[in-house]
Amino acid sequence: MLNTIFLDLDDTLLDFHRAEAAALSKTLEQLGIPPTAETVARYSAINAQQWRLLEEGKFTRDEILTRRFDILFHELGVTRSSALARQTYEHFLGIGHYFIPGAEELLNTLAPRYALYLVSNGTAAVQAGRIASAGIAPYFKNIFISEEMGLHKPQREFFDACFAAIPGFHREEALIIGDSLTSDIRGGNNAGIRTCWFNPQGKPRMEGVHVDYEVSALSQIPPLLAQAASDFTAE
Repeated sequence: MLNTIFLDLDDTLLDFHRAEAAALSKTLEQLGIPPTAETVARYSAINAQQWRLLEEGKFTRDEILTRRFDILFHELGVTRSSALARQTYEHFLGIGHYFIPGAEELLNTLAPRYALYLVSNGTAAVQAGRIASAGIAPYFKNIFISEEMGLHKPQREFFDACFAAIPGFHREEALIIGDSLTSDIRGGNNAGIRTCWFNPQGKPRMEGVHVDYEVSALSQIPPLLAQAASDFTAE
């Protein structure tokens, strides 16, 4: 039976894109750069691309966290300190939170029924601030942040380290829920556990990534898990 659920944080429980836009706008203002909608959107695209490069092992975490600002400032034709931009941005990003619709209700529903674990690729200090602001830590048996572990999704080693920290863990009784095909769902594939893709925008699936379940709203998850209970049997 299903008893262990791994939940992603950004854009699964907390609205990262909204927080990203707010934090970047404040950062650009402090650096004397107009935070236009176009600039914010371009940064978001650059940032997403850099995190994918991290997932693929092409750059380190420290490299991509500074490199995203190098690229943005180069495209804008401005000279600013990328290191200062990163520091300022992470400060603002770690303050406050925005819930994805249905996230609080989902946690309240799942926590009494399953052992919940949070798995995030985010920066430790930033995620700690957002988790504390949202008040969601008590829902989880443990919180696994990639920077603290020295590993990241979708690496099998990241999940192996998580599994090793869970007493009596069985892969056949576990599921990961997340919005990212390349990080969460591919990570679940690499780890040998079932996957549930949270896909509110109706994006197409990706070749080479297996999705066991798919939902467009968080409210769909509890009934889906109840219906799929027979799929989870320990060997």
